[in-house]
Amino acid sequence: MRRVVQFAIGLGLTATAFGCFAQTKAVPNAMRQSALSLEQQGSNTDAETAWRTILKSHPADAEAYAHIALLEARQGHYKEAIPLYRKALSLGPQIPSVRLNLGLALFKSGELKESIVVFNPLLATVPPSSPTAQQLRTLIGMAHYGLAQYAEAAPYLKAAAANDSQNVPLLDVLAHCYLWSKQYDLVLDVYHQMLTLDPDSAEADMLAGEALDQMKDNAGAVKMFRAAIQANPKEPDVHFGLGYLLWTQKQYAEAAQEFHAELQNDPNHAQSMLYLADSDIQMNEISTARPLLERVLQLNPSLPLTYLDLGIVDSEAGRNEDALRELEKAEKLIPNDVNVHWRLGRLYRSMGKNDQAKIELNKASSLNKAVDDALYQKISNGNAHPPPSQEPSNAPADKP
Repeated sequence: MRRVVQFAIGLGLTATAFGCFAQTKAVPNAMRQSALSLEQQGSNTDAETAWRTILKSHPADAEAYAHIALLEARQGHYKEAIPLYRKALSLGPQIPSVRLNLGLALFKSGELKESIVVFNPLLATVPPSSPTAQQLRTLIGMAHYGLAQYAEAAPYLKAAAANDSQNVPLLDVLAHCYLWSKQYDLVLDVYHQMLTLDPDSAEADMLAGEALDQMKDNAGAVKMFRAAIQANPKEPDVHFGLGYLLWTQKQYAEAAQEFHAELQNDPNHAQSMLYLADSDIQMNEISTARPLLERVLQLNPSLPLTYLDLGIVDSEAGRNEDALRELEKAEKLIPNDVNVHWRLGRLYRSMGKNDQAKIELNKASSLNKAVDDALYQKISNGNAHPPPSQEPSNAPADKP
């Protein structure tokens, strides 16, 4: 179960001295000081005009380009700042502050891969214990994180967290990197660090629950999510997380209670609606499922389980053509799901289409056999738990 983790980094683009740039012709000191003074006063428009005036008579002045870039960045115009920083670097010496600001502009404009290319060489040039090194490690780690390169992000964020051990949001992001790169034991290590800083952290309990779920410790995962709810019943996704764990264990009545609780916190939580509807179907409360499924379609039409469950609802109501349409949509989204082919096979058989029914039921049988074979192989290797990609598909591909 993935949650989107928001991590605010206080990484402002600061006005720093750029050093002495090589110039083909010296800029009059009065013009330069006037531009710097306007910049320091926060008169960004006037300062930019002053620097551009300098460029008219000194078109190769690297310092002017660097300061205009800085002024653009201060106003949030990062994409406009990038070519100006590059121009400054092409004209002048490799001033670290300009290159750092270029990397920051790339980072803040969403060009994360390019920012890493800028930051990595800089990190090698600064003392490891310096504030700049700490800033660079955090930036590189967060850039990899933003690119979903979680294993690559983790070492940088671990080093950053070691130098900022009280930073709970940083530890939270590090723990998610470990979780999403399947380093579950390390998730639990960070969980204990987070608990020392905030013993009532619902986020920490949820992280531990997610890790234990992946480690097949169902009881431990449920315990952690219950602790998270006790710590903060309003924490986003906390009731959904517990409900989903209970749903996977076929405890549908209790799962439904948790999905209801999540919807009280967030009435538009599409996955809680979807799994609540599925829980109702599993408990033969078909009539309550359809309005929920129709609402899910409005909120997020990309969830395959919606179409499978609509197919079931329509089939139970005798609307075979509608059921067939929904199940065929589900099949396109999740072609390797056992439940979809099994339901299609039953539906075709009820419609008298025995040849098509046989094809679908054979597909379901083949998929089940593939799972059984994988499980047998795991058992023979001394591990009875198949990896997630080989588990029987209780939930289609929208398993969170």
